[in-house]
Amino acid sequence: MIKRLIDIVVSLLALIILSPIWLFVAFLISRNLGRPVFFRQKRPGKNGKVFEMIKFRTMLDASDKAGNLLPDKDRMTPFGTKLRSTSLDELPELFNVLKGDMSLVGPRPLLVEYLDKYSPEQARRHEVKPGITGYAQVNGRNAVSWQERFDMDVWYVDNQSLWLDLKILFKTVITVVKRDGVSQNGHVTMSKFGEDD
Repeated sequence: MIKRLIDIVVSLLALIILSPIWLFVAFLISRNLGRPVFFRQKRPGKNGKVFEMIKFRTMLDASDKAGNLLPDKDRMTPFGTKLRSTSLDELPELFNVLKGDMSLVGPRPLLVEYLDKYSPEQARRHEVKPGITGYAQVNGRNAVSWQERFDMDVWYVDNQSLWLDLKILFKTVITVVKRDGVSQNGHVTMSKFGEDD
């Protein structure tokens, strides 16, 4: 109950206080990438329940002749890379927090296609709501291996507390300022689960 109350208050205040930044980022995206400025995608939440996550768009919608989206590396622009490195693309997820699909802190919501690939232990990451930031995000972010990320996600599930969340939020600010672990070596973001492990 306390965590949910904090989620509501903080996300609501952040949406109001950061509104000028929102408008500026939306303008830059529209100018550099075109419309729409938002990226929406289905992601699994608590207990694997699927919801629609919203972010600022950082990639072009370029497709091949068959209509399939090109790989991330072919759609990412210098502007998108810079925006992603600041984590400003994550701001719209505050709406997901306000709605109750996400929390400020928790395992990052991954792709729906991964759901049937998890081991029972890895799947425990869905015992809590996904977060805008999380224990794995302040301990390597996208630069760690999938197994390391899952281990940290499950560790958070077993050790979650208000104090731990506050420490993660504080470390998130430092991680964002330093722009650590934005991408995995050889990838513009991170390899797909199962490709490199």
